[in-house]
Amino acid sequence: MSRTAQANITTGWMFLERVMMGTVTSVPCCIFFLINVTMLFTLRSKAVFRESSRYILLYNLLVADTMQMALSQLMYLLALCKTRLSYPVCALLVMLANFTNEISPLTLVVMSLERYVAVCQPLRHATIITITNTALAIIVVWAISSLNVLVRVLLLLDFPFESLGTLQMKDFCGTLVLFLGPMSDDYDKAYTCFVFVSATVVITCTYIGVMVAARSASTDKASARKARNTLLLHLVQLGLSLLSTIHNSVIGAISKIVTRPILVIILNTLYVFLIMLPRCLSSLIYGLRDKTIRPVFLYHLCCGLRLKAEVSP
Repeated sequence: MSRTAQANITTGWMFLERVMMGTVTSVPCCIFFLINVTMLFTLRSKAVFRESSRYILLYNLLVADTMQMALSQLMYLLALCKTRLSYPVCALLVMLANFTNEISPLTLVVMSLERYVAVCQPLRHATIITITNTALAIIVVWAISSLNVLVRVLLLLDFPFESLGTLQMKDFCGTLVLFLGPMSDDYDKAYTCFVFVSATVVITCTYIGVMVAARSASTDKASARKARNTLLLHLVQLGLSLLSTIHNSVIGAISKIVTRPILVIILNTLYVFLIMLPRCLSSLIYGLRDKTIRPVFLYHLCCGLRLKAEVSP
């Protein structure tokens, strides 16, 4: 067999592999994206959701998760197609991804505090957890995330790009590629550690507070049990978010001990379960557990599927 024929066969296999990898990740991503969009539409469909602090916080969480999901899949497909971007374009995508990624754990903290007040101080809940205070909390969350992005940009601008000769990247766009100096890497590790340790401490303390309150005779046992389960789920969500931040490091370690075909399977599996699924978890949790949301959410979701079936030839 000639070298040209071998090259054509190799190119064909590489193209087929990319198509399969893109399909394996894009199909779950589209399903998760549909679920999130349906939940976002559900939360804006009724006044009871638009005027409740709990559901406003959930809406904020889902907006960030949905944006993160879309950005992650876009960057994944760009890398899969071996598309090399310029440093400014890649930096914009990475900073947007970091911005939305940091909103999730901070919003989970605010949601946990809201549940703590609802159970431990039910008489003051209406005066503490108001729409105005909720909006202020969301603004603070977005401001902290924006400040984090600003610091990252300043660290990035400090790098002497003129020494590179060109702004065209030699590698695929990703967070690790933009760690052009040791300060960027150190700051990323320090900030991530601070955010997740702080969030874990706050959620754990609220969980303990709810557990203590549940033993009080004056506390609604059913509400305390639901709040306790919700806080446990928030801890799970926080853990999955933390795993998503160390996804690249895990892949780097695994790549040293397995063959390429096995690495491809592991990479796609971890991507779907550590990057995509956690971004849809809030929709599934509240869409199926919350008795107020569940009928409306399922109605809109099934209506969309039925409409699609009717339109299809």
